[in-house]
Amino acid sequence: MRIVIQRVKSAEVRVNGNLISSIGKGFLILVGISKNDTEKEVKDIAKKVPFLRIFEDEKGKMNLSIKDVGGEILSVSQFTLYADTSRGRRPGFEMAAPRDVAIDLWDKFNQFLREEGLTVKEGVFGEHMEVSLINDGPVTIIMEEG
Repeated sequence: MRIVIQRVKSAEVRVNGNLISSIGKGFLILVGISKNDTEKEVKDIAKKVPFLRIFEDEKGKMNLSIKDVGGEILSVSQFTLYADTSRGRRPGFEMAAPRDVAIDLWDKFNQFLREEGLTVKEGVFGEHMEVSLINDGPVTIIMEEG
């Protein structure tokens, strides 16, 4: 499993011009599920996210978690995080999980985050989405399990 966490002031997802989800301060998380991932990897990474200290405290140090600041999460499934660009000019996606596996594990990831007490909003799995954000910092963290 591979996720890209962007610390944001706000973020939103639109499909066909229609607003689907939006958040204020928090994380935009792009979620990639590989064909080798299981519920274990999903749960392990979801347990780390709430305590990742990448928000600034009163001294300007990244010392606060999303839970500390009352932030929200916008979770967006993104199979292209498993693009293989080692051959030719067109990426291959053989390492990305099949649709039915990916949607199940993405749903579980979001549920595990909710179980940690976080507000989680979602994009739409498999849709062409327009994702807008105001990156805060910018701060972008890549996490992997498995």
